[in-house]
Amino acid sequence: MAHHHVLDEPSTAVHDDFYVRYYVGHRGRFGHEFMEFELSPSGKLRYANNSNYKRDDMIRREVHLSPAVVEEITRIITDSSITSIDDSNWNEPPSQEKGRQELEIKIGNTHIAFTCGEINSSMDVAKSEDPRGYQIFYYLTQDLKCLVRSLINMHFKVRPIPK
Repeated sequence: MAHHHVLDEPSTAVHDDFYVRYYVGHRGRFGHEFMEFELSPSGKLRYANNSNYKRDDMIRREVHLSPAVVEEITRIITDSSITSIDDSNWNEPPSQEKGRQELEIKIGNTHIAFTCGEINSSMDVAKSEDPRGYQIFYYLTQDLKCLVRSLINMHFKVRPIPK
């Protein structure tokens, strides 16, 4: 079952009350394959990507983001309207083999956590029991994954600027 929690807590500074964690993964032919990231209030971004395809090793990276980048991620999440989604009609992921996604966000006194099956395309969104909610979830997670991968790749490039 998907979970949506709103906690009544006193709000302090935005950076102290901000946290986001995303996980997508499944168990299949190549074992447990997943991608996960977590952004803490301090700006520490932890990233892990595990794919056993062609016997690849797990990739783990950690970077510290500036307050401006954390504020931009907060803005992206807030502008998405994800905190207004009611996921009570969302189905529990059928099995780990089919895949699952988890998104946890804490902004101020709002704490939300969603769990659902993998959404691989806009077709999956349209066929879901809550197309509007899934659409917001899908596009937000796509934006966050793209941004996080870009930040990780940019930070760990050996030669970021060609000669």
